[in-house]
Amino acid sequence: MDLLQLIENILSPVVNGINGVLWNYVLVGVLPLVGLWFSASLGFIQLRRFPKMLSGMVRSTGGDNAGISPLQSLSTSLASRVGTGNIVGVAIALGVGGPGAIFWMWVVAIFGMATAYVESALAQLYKRRDAAGHYRGGPALYMAYGLGKPWLGAIFSVCLIVAFGFVFSAVQANSISEAVSSAWSVPPGWTATVLVALTAAVIFGGLRRVARISELVVPVMAVAYLALAAWVVLGNITQLPALLSLIVRSAFGLDQAAGGVLGGLAVALLNGVKRGLFSNEAGMGSAPNIAASATPSPHHPASQGLIQAFGVFVDTLMVCTATALMILLSGVLGTGGGDGVALTQQAMAVHFGSWGPTFVAIALALFALTSILGNYAYAESAVVFLRGGRIGMALLRIGCLAMVAWGSFAKLDIVWNTADAAMGIMAMVNLLAIVLLSGVAIKLTRDYDRKIRAGDRSPRLDADDFPELGDSIDRSIWTATPTAPPLVKPVTKDE
Repeated sequence: MDLLQLIENILSPVVNGINGVLWNYVLVGVLPLVGLWFSASLGFIQLRRFPKMLSGMVRSTGGDNAGISPLQSLSTSLASRVGTGNIVGVAIALGVGGPGAIFWMWVVAIFGMATAYVESALAQLYKRRDAAGHYRGGPALYMAYGLGKPWLGAIFSVCLIVAFGFVFSAVQANSISEAVSSAWSVPPGWTATVLVALTAAVIFGGLRRVARISELVVPVMAVAYLALAAWVVLGNITQLPALLSLIVRSAFGLDQAAGGVLGGLAVALLNGVKRGLFSNEAGMGSAPNIAASATPSPHHPASQGLIQAFGVFVDTLMVCTATALMILLSGVLGTGGGDGVALTQQAMAVHFGSWGPTFVAIALALFALTSILGNYAYAESAVVFLRGGRIGMALLRIGCLAMVAWGSFAKLDIVWNTADAAMGIMAMVNLLAIVLLSGVAIKLTRDYDRKIRAGDRSPRLDADDFPELGDSIDRSIWTATPTAPPLVKPVTKDE
């Protein structure tokens, strides 16, 4: 434990310095503005094409086994998104920023849906096949091929591995350890042992095993959690109008003392943006890595962009909102009984009695475990881009497991602050890239819209309509008429 304390003492001033610049001055303004700009430039595609998000969630790859299915890509990205940010992060945002923080999480999510659409559509457009014939891609590839700056893709990949392969895995493990310790007094050592064993069993099977597990687990646990929240809201429906009014007043600093917590516009905005981005990842450049691995339905990059935009909707506007409403309706906010997962557990105890905290511990453990798996899937794509080979992949897996073990013991503050710093650096690099490639994203969207308006119910991208892209895209993937996909080695049970 002395070694852990030494590491934390060294990390804290560095991490706090990075966060002070990025979050207090840069990202808190840049993220919403980029989302707003993309929303306006694309005609608020996240609203007008919302039905297409639902129709594109199919389980089939249409015979193109080079990619995973759209539903698997959504489930894997939700596995990463829906985690501690939805239970612990929301509680922290409410505890520090007041009820108004949830309002700014909504705003960031609505505009962030457009940002998520752009980055995932670009990832689809610039994807390539790896040595096994499987689709791979993400921000590193659209930086390398779209911008012609492979060095920027390398910087992003390193940030991604550090943030998602390592730091965020520690965050998830930290929250699981705290939750099960509170619910059942389980020592961190036992938690670390079980988490490492479960994580190793999946990640050593690679991205496709992660996708299969996510497809089975994520929809079930998300629906169960939302059903419980709906029960709470319906049971307190008469309080809902006053609660929504409180959220809006607090968001603009009109009710600073509500619940005995800090209020005001600046504090609510800062914490809403930070926790909102950590949860939904819009603009961070994480989800595009799994979006690029999918075979879209229909076969157009825009359709996969819409799928990932829906992921932001589910994460923040549904699951985060569910947590916030259960906490606010319980009346425990500002009573001094704790923060993070403890606050959520207290709220659930009010609504459901003694089994409420137990449910939170179970839900958090499942959410966080699948987040570790989803985070690993992102980092794996980065290792492939960096040509790490088998040695690089082995080091990633060992490092991920080591961070899971460390996170089970570490203090909450240092883990979350380190996550904020890693996330901020990643987001800045990715936001720069997608803004520079915005012209391509706009043309992609216009091509998709034009075909939809012409009555095409399954629009395909024709690479011939984008001659200016030259060889920056794999033109064999994007053809006007379906072609037989290349032979891909069958995926066995152990792969």
